[in-house]
Amino acid sequence: MSTMADHGGGAGGPELCSVSVVSCLLLACGYVGSLYVWRSQLPRDHPTVIKRRFTSVLIVSMLSPLWLWTWRQYTGFKTGPSLLMLMGVHLEGIIAAACLPLLLTMVLFLGPLIQLVMDYPWDLFKGMKTFLAPQFWVQCLADMRWMRNQVVAPLTEELVFRACMLPMLVPCTGLGRAIVTCPLFFGVVFQFSYTAVFGAYTAFIFIRTGHLIGPVLCHSFCNYMGFPAIGAALDHPRKVTIFFFYLLGVILFFLLLFPMTDPTFYGSLAICHMTKPDTSTSVCT
Repeated sequence: MSTMADHGGGAGGPELCSVSVVSCLLLACGYVGSLYVWRSQLPRDHPTVIKRRFTSVLIVSMLSPLWLWTWRQYTGFKTGPSLLMLMGVHLEGIIAAACLPLLLTMVLFLGPLIQLVMDYPWDLFKGMKTFLAPQFWVQCLADMRWMRNQVVAPLTEELVFRACMLPMLVPCTGLGRAIVTCPLFFGVVFQFSYTAVFGAYTAFIFIRTGHLIGPVLCHSFCNYMGFPAIGAALDHPRKVTIFFFYLLGVILFFLLLFPMTDPTFYGSLAICHMTKPDTSTSVCT
């Protein structure tokens, strides 16, 4: 009996692609809509608003694997890797997946990191002592804005927009186009900005490593760093040194992008099984 899965492999038929696109769009609307389901006159950074949004967005995120499972059952992609493997939740190669993509992202932010070190009021020893102190982490965990920016937003966004959407898109678009297409669903229902470019980067990391943890950690790190403060760098008394590291970081990033995300470091790439070998790109190799 023929199923929509028979038309997969990155060259999906119209029915498969329609189901996949609509499924991703509904999931994106559900996620973003959950942020605005609460009516309040309070600012978005108020702890009450943050806690309410935590509740709704966590519910949507916990239901998103069920959404992927339903799509898989309907389209016929029932065989092959398990659902958790497709979502990048497994132990094989997890140490490399947690460390290498984060290190690569830090290389890209080499300029801002050097600028941060130059402007840091404490010396390195005091900074490390503070970082390792239990009180520091207790304060962080009690701060709703920190929890949103460093934990909840990275985890839920990567789970929904990468781990659950990419497996639905790949059989229709193929691997390469899925990386570019996936972030657009966030932009369609929210706003298109540099976050879409970052979304393409974490989608690339997800497919190349087959793990969810790498995109989550990279997302958390980028939320902490924020967009590079180019204006402050231009006014900095040591701007020549800072811009040297900005340039060096970008060059090293592109040189290391494929070597540091080499799939051989991370074990089996489950999502690559959802596209035909003769239509897959170099993303999985």
